[in-house]
Amino acid sequence: MSISPNSLVPFIHVADVSRSVAFYKDLGFAVGNTFEPECKLTWAWLHAQSANLMLARADAPVDPAAQTVLFYVYVADVSGAHADLSNKGIPVGPIRTPFYAPRGEFRVEDPDGYVLTITPVGD
Repeated sequence: MSISPNSLVPFIHVADVSRSVAFYKDLGFAVGNTFEPECKLTWAWLHAQSANLMLARADAPVDPAAQTVLFYVYVADVSGAHADLSNKGIPVGPIRTPFYAPRGEFRVEDPDGYVLTITPVGD
């Protein structure tokens, strides 16, 4: 029998789970579950439509320059998402139109230096 995954959930280590949860909420994610031993948030599962992400407190310092995973976040309206995140005070990159995303895309970095490319659904 071959493996046939039906989902893949990124699980990233972050310096401060609460700070990261707040950032990802601004991107439209909701908290689905958490683990808080001794009233300290150490793990969270976030979701938004069919997107999922797990966060866990890192055991060692997080080096933003060492984040080598890129996340693609698919949205219906790139310009609207750009304006919304900018209005929330999140630094956003310029909207670019590479050949594979003619309706545009832009980059955002989360608090730990992970790069998120906001790109349109269907390009």
